[in-house]
Amino acid sequence: MTETILIPFELPDPEPLSPVLVDDLATLDVVVLGHFAVPEQTPVDAAREQFETEAQTTLDEIADRFREAGATARTRLVFGKARAAAIDRVMIEEDCVAELNPAPTEGIDRILVPIPAVAEFTRLPEFVDILCEESTREITLFHVAEGEESRERAEEIVTETREGMLEAGFGADAVDTLVVAGDSHDSEILAVAADYDAVVMYEAQSGLSDHIFGSLPDRIGDETGDPVIVVRRDYDPNAAN
Repeated sequence: MTETILIPFELPDPEPLSPVLVDDLATLDVVVLGHFAVPEQTPVDAAREQFETEAQTTLDEIADRFREAGATARTRLVFGKARAAAIDRVMIEEDCVAELNPAPTEGIDRILVPIPAVAEFTRLPEFVDILCEESTREITLFHVAEGEESRERAEEIVTETREGMLEAGFGADAVDTLVVAGDSHDSEILAVAADYDAVVMYEAQSGLSDHIFGSLPDRIGDETGDPVIVVRRDYDPNAAN
């Protein structure tokens, strides 16, 4: 089954879409979401009536680029005042397993993969592999040891994840690990991400009902200017039994 990824764009002036990302995502089912921000004083219906045709044309042009690269692509157009809520809703309705922040990029040589303390692993390698190119020379599995978590346990987390990556077919020379101790998970990731070309990470542990993609991925994209893929966790329905 082909995985579905959501790619949101802010309208009416979307960020440029890099050819690199179009090619990387060609094997996926792509949902191109256009969010048209409506000012507080403007009725949503009025904005839709005035701008819908032009906005839909813009979305269709973006989707066509993915189709030309071989992807299956469809569009969703939302007029509203709450971007995060719109993304959450469309993610659920379209059964998307990941979201891409499509920041412009000319190539992806180094990929940072923040690893949480607890996560199922099956989806993560797929989306790392999607961003890998011939030029990609380093994939760093990164974990922040916070609070009472020991350095030894932190090393175990990234080592276990690395073994899973190798079992999934990644080359041993390409996959590295990095552990740091810190009081702030977010700030440590932001500091390290500045040295990479892209980030692949899991969604916030709170899950779908609490802003699927929280502030950290947005901050990474804003502060580094690099694409970020956020992958839904693989929940085990028997985990609590």
